[in-house]
Amino acid sequence: MYTKLIKASVLALSMGLVGGCADMTQLEEAKAASAAAMAKATDAYNLAQNAHTVASEASHAAEQATKSAEAALECCNENSRKLDQMFEKAMKK
Repeated sequence: MYTKLIKASVLALSMGLVGGCADMTQLEEAKAASAAAMAKATDAYNLAQNAHTVASEASHAAEQATKSAEAALECCNENSRKLDQMFEKAMKK
């Protein structure tokens, strides 16, 4: 997306210059618009990078939570098995 925006800005600037109708005011306006578009594209890129970092951290946290939940379930199942064994022993007496 970043490169598409740059290409579009260069194309727009070129079209204005090739048309021969561009005076200095129009050229300056085109440069300003191009600079503004570049700044917005840079901001969007930085936001996307930040979002990627946050998503990666969230994914890691989710993996850790899953591992913890699986360990807790395994412990619970083991405790249940032990209680069943104790109950069976008590019933045999």
